[in-house]
Amino acid sequence: MSIDIGIDDGARKQIGDGLARLLADTYTLYLKTHNFHWNVKGPMFNTLHLMFEQQYNELALAVDLVAERIRALDFPAPGSYAAFARLTSLKEEEGVPSAEDMIRILVKDQEAVVRTARSIFPVVDEAHDEPTADLLTQRMQVHEKTAWMLRSLLG
Repeated sequence: MSIDIGIDDGARKQIGDGLARLLADTYTLYLKTHNFHWNVKGPMFNTLHLMFEQQYNELALAVDLVAERIRALDFPAPGSYAAFARLTSLKEEEGVPSAEDMIRILVKDQEAVVRTARSIFPVVDEAHDEPTADLLTQRMQVHEKTAWMLRSLLG
């Protein structure tokens, strides 16, 4: 059955592709944050262990919201490591960084997710896709606040 939600097929495709990149960034950040939660050590262990847990739990819910919006636009949501690796703008971490380096890495990655979300806005605005605009606004707000909170730990 064809979709007719008032957004032309070309714009829907561009939005779906942008959301696929956002999904890949979000899932990659989820994995990295969960990894850091498991492996953090040092004097800030308890603070960071708990903070990272809150962050990866929020990201786990976010991937579902982004994937469901992709589906509502009638496109398949990417769902494999290979697809996420191809689509993400984030760099995978090798080894276990220091606690302070974990914070710095996550700040950069949170900001990268904001940039990915922001990059989708022109086509979303032009298509009058308010549901996607609302989702992007909420995601940017969360990631900007999380980046600020992480940055604050560095003094």
